[in-house]
Amino acid sequence: MHKFSLVAVSRQQMARAAASTGGLAADTVVGGHERVLRQTVIALIKGSAQTEHEGNGEATVFVLSGRVRVVAGEVSWDALTGDLVIVPSERHRVEAVEDSSILLTVAMPR
Repeated sequence: MHKFSLVAVSRQQMARAAASTGGLAADTVVGGHERVLRQTVIALIKGSAQTEHEGNGEATVFVLSGRVRVVAGEVSWDALTGDLVIVPSERHRVEAVEDSSILLTVAMPR
């Protein structure tokens, strides 16, 4: 068993994002590309966004802090601290409406 603080990881990634040119930083805390389950803490500085991409499997975004917008085509969902968004399977991106950190959970197909 392994235990760690998502709050602490979020704080670390937020500091890295603030220091980066793209305003984004991430750390995979569970799993990886070779595993079915992958959980990644992503920090985004206000105005930054993940590039639009297609999902690799079923995914959710849990907002640890701040406010983000998940955009898929013409549809978008705003999410605040504590909200959980089921990520659409079509092309999408996550935008930071304010400084934010999220927990991205992906279940990769076998």
